[in-house]
Amino acid sequence: MEKTNSKPAFIPKMYCSLFGHDFQVTRKVTWHVKEYTCSHCKKQLTTNSNGNLTELTPKFKEINAILERIHNKRMIRSQRKAITSSIC
Repeated sequence: MEKTNSKPAFIPKMYCSLFGHDFQVTRKVTWHVKEYTCSHCKKQLTTNSNGNLTELTPKFKEINAILERIHNKRMIRSQRKAITSSIC
């Protein structure tokens, strides 16, 4: 049986604790809600209802999926409306 080495996971966490996280946008849910991931330790955050960053839990993943679906439907509907109103 092989032993797994825990050092590679420790180094990014240590880097983030010393220098701070390097969050990058990994998913744009809506214009205001985004998901972020740290490029070093892979910690995931999202914006909550108040606009603050919070940890991306399964509950927030589900909320973001629903928000994204609603947002995309509204964008499609508004584009269709704009196209039909410009034709007439």
